[in-house]
Amino acid sequence: MLTYPILATFGLIFVGITYFFSWVSSFLTKFSGSVPKILNKSEWILLTDESNLIEGKLYKQIIFGPECYHIRRTDGIPSVIEDDVFGKRVIILKEGWLLERWNTTELANIPDFDICLYDPEEDKLTRLANIKCFDWHVAEQDEESLLLKWFDGTKGGEVKVALTDG
Repeated sequence: MLTYPILATFGLIFVGITYFFSWVSSFLTKFSGSVPKILNKSEWILLTDESNLIEGKLYKQIIFGPECYHIRRTDGIPSVIEDDVFGKRVIILKEGWLLERWNTTELANIPDFDICLYDPEEDKLTRLANIKCFDWHVAEQDEESLLLKWFDGTKGGEVKVALTDG
């Protein structure tokens, strides 16, 4: 009989403390300058600060993971890049733009990306390599090729790809 009032009191105190810290947290976020913005699926945003030629609209966000986008050219010219879904990573090279084309958005099958070179002058998308890893980067570049390195958490690798057809 005596335990019920004690348990109820602890429950009310716990709920009160939770509400108090929730209030303090929401109060402090008003003063924080870096509040993460949740994207609306209907908003078009620039994917890179280096150029304003392409923009993306959120297609899907993996929980605690990356986002994929439908992308288009901002100049209104119809493009081959409108047919696929791409990651947010855009690397601008003098030969074109490296884009991460998603082959699937099914959670069980990702990551599965084609690293593609997009030539905005000719509106041409060329598949360079397939990488099944979220963590990849350009390690080296010369006039004719790129060296892409990747690491999936347990193993790593590298892929050398040709930039030119010749």
